[in-house]
Amino acid sequence: MSDKEKKNSPPRHRKGAHAVVLAALLSAALTALVLPLSGAARPQAAPANTSPPTITGSALKGETLVAGTGSWTGTAPISFAFEWRRCDSAGANCTAIPSATNTTYVLVGADVGARIRVLVSASNAEGSGSALSEATSVVTDDSGAPKNTADPSISGTPNVGQRLTATTGTWTGTPPISFSYQWVRCGSDGGAADGSNCNNITGATGTSYVLVSADTGWRIRVRVTGTNAVGSTTWASNATAAVKAGVSKPVNTQRPSVSGTQVEGSTLTVNRGSWTGGGTISFTYQWLRCDSGGGNCVSIPRATGTQYRLTSSDVGRRVRVNVTARNSAGSTTAISGEQAVVAPSGPVGVITLPSGEKSIPVTSVPKTERLIVDQVRFTPNPIRSQVAPFSVQVRVKDTRGFVVRDAIVFVRSTPLVSNAAAPRRPTLTDGWVVFQMTPRSSFPQPRNGYNVQFFVKAYKNGDNPLAGIAGYRLVQVKLAR
Repeated sequence: MSDKEKKNSPPRHRKGAHAVVLAALLSAALTALVLPLSGAARPQAAPANTSPPTITGSALKGETLVAGTGSWTGTAPISFAFEWRRCDSAGANCTAIPSATNTTYVLVGADVGARIRVLVSASNAEGSGSALSEATSVVTDDSGAPKNTADPSISGTPNVGQRLTATTGTWTGTPPISFSYQWVRCGSDGGAADGSNCNNITGATGTSYVLVSADTGWRIRVRVTGTNAVGSTTWASNATAAVKAGVSKPVNTQRPSVSGTQVEGSTLTVNRGSWTGGGTISFTYQWLRCDSGGGNCVSIPRATGTQYRLTSSDVGRRVRVNVTARNSAGSTTAISGEQAVVAPSGPVGVITLPSGEKSIPVTSVPKTERLIVDQVRFTPNPIRSQVAPFSVQVRVKDTRGFVVRDAIVFVRSTPLVSNAAAPRRPTLTDGWVVFQMTPRSSFPQPRNGYNVQFFVKAYKNGDNPLAGIAGYRLVQVKLAR
């Protein structure tokens, strides 16, 4: 064969070379299979949630919520499925929303007043697991105006004399929402759905209502109006059964009250207030002595009549009364409202001193009475020094025996042999006033059997010191060696 022919002819495969190639390929394949088996085995696990699913978006009708899977562990790959759920306003009692199985969900009218959650299920070759998101806030209508999602309700027994109590039901809308009430009487059919053809009960606009004889035979409802900055909506409760007459446990509809002056020695009288219940109702009374704030009341022994005379034990306290109403159905007790703190007897401004004496301001001494310089004390007594200061204590009362405070007292020696630091001073709460006296150079030499005389005057500031209610007294102090 020529060199040209050798060049253009295909290469010949030698048998030995082919065998070497096959052996190399087989070795590589076996190595690929064996190497993973020679290391540690990889764990295989079903999905497990480590961070709960999430929901983003606004809880408003028409808005779109988006589910997040949360965090999971487990053998990959992991696939996820979604189930949106509608729950009550507390986020409980959830039910699956039909056909809501995507990662997103558009809120509809049926969701208003509810909370939404999403159940995420994770699956892989080893198994599956699921986790529930937290609930959204309560879904509201996009208008923001109050909307009732659960009817108002009434609790209580529909018998004359019994108290009915309303609840607002459940509402959505832009907060804050305020509520007002109107109780109505409806016919035997309970009235229209919204209660608009029922009759308003005059003055019955609170959260509760006590049934009266005029309600007998009627069915009672309450119309609740929710109001916010956007608007207002009225919704009615279901009707009660027809109101029945008859005897029921007494109910207090106007609390007892007390009349009389809250001054020691005065007599108080109880007004038992207004009651319902039917049948014959009897009443008993227990007067109470309370602290100055009207609390911590204790029964006053033997004070069980309709009247009570205030004593010194009541001074500084408030006196109230318990009224108990009884009929064949039972009994109920109501306490009177708070009264003023009991004042001691006597003129305006009278107070009782720890000693039991009563102190009044000088302005409460009438022109028909007079001030009395009741006591004068010298310290020391007798006076044994011609130069050492001494004190004069003066106490003032009036002719009725009241201790007098704020009276002006004047003291001077006669003849003038001593000086007072302040010759005119007002009496204190206990009626006393103290003067500090300094002997003058003319003060007599102390010796037995001698005295120094003092003139003491008490009067009301602004009065003529020699007229009005002024009182005078001459006193003397002994001198001694």
